[in-house]
Amino acid sequence: MEGISGVVNWDQVTPGHLEYARCREIYTAEVNAAVQGAFQGGAKEIIVTDGHDEGYNILLDELDPRAQLNSGLATAPLSMMQGVDESCDGAIFLGYHARAGSALGVLDHTWNEHILNVWLNETLVGEFGLNGALAGHFGVPIIMVTGDQTACAQTAELIGDLEQVVVKRATGRFSALCFPRRVGQTAVCAGAERALVRLRNGSAPGPWVLESPVRVTVQFHRSDQADRAMRYPGAQRDGTCVAVTAADMPAAYIAFRSLAALGSPG
Repeated sequence: MEGISGVVNWDQVTPGHLEYARCREIYTAEVNAAVQGAFQGGAKEIIVTDGHDEGYNILLDELDPRAQLNSGLATAPLSMMQGVDESCDGAIFLGYHARAGSALGVLDHTWNEHILNVWLNETLVGEFGLNGALAGHFGVPIIMVTGDQTACAQTAELIGDLEQVVVKRATGRFSALCFPRRVGQTAVCAGAERALVRLRNGSAPGPWVLESPVRVTVQFHRSDQADRAMRYPGAQRDGTCVAVTAADMPAAYIAFRSLAALGSPG
C-alpha cells in the first residue's frame, strides 16, 4: 500500500487508524485498474496477492470478479509472491516503495523497520529485488511496477526496461506531489495494458535470474537484532550483518524471512 496514490504516512496504511479504511479502498481500486488493463492487453487469468502488512487489506467484495485473491501472508509459503510458479507468464508489482535509506522515497523501507539493507549475492535489493528474484527462479518476468518515482527507477535499474507507472512524486519520506485518484488509476490501467502487449510481442524484459547458490545478507539496525538472527542454522555474521547461503532463490527467500523474523522482536 505504501506506493499507491495519495499515501504519504504510516497511519494511512496501518489497520486501526482513521485513514486506513479510505486508503484500502484506493488500494483495491488501483488493483482493479491493473486487472482491467491486463485483461485489455490479453491476459487470460490473473492472481492477485495482497502483499501489504498481514495481507488482509484488499476488499474482496470490491475486487474485479475476473481475478482471484491470495489473502494472508503469515503462513503463505511465498509471502508477497504467493501464487507464482512456472505456469505464470508475467508479474506486476503494484504499489511498491523504495528500498530502505533511499532519498525521495515515500515510506522507504525493506520488509520491516528493523532491517537496514539486504543483499542477494553481492546485489543490494529492496522488496522488489527479493520478489523479482523469486519470480525469476520460476522463469517469470516482472513486466510492470507502480509507485513513486524512486521505487519505479530502482526496480527498472535492477530488473530492466519494464513498464513504469509513477502515481506520485516523492518530495521526502512523508511527503509527495500526489496525482488525483482517478488520474493514477487511469495511468495504472494503461500501463498494465502496455505491459501485457509487450509481454505478448516479446519486448518485455526477461526474468531476473540469480546464479545459485544464493547468499542472502541482512543488515540489522542493532547488534541485539543480529544476535537473535544468528539462531538460524549456518548463519554467519559481520557486525550487524547476518548472512546465509542457500541452494536456490526459494530457499534464500525462506532464509531471509526467517532472519527477518528472528531479528525483529524487541
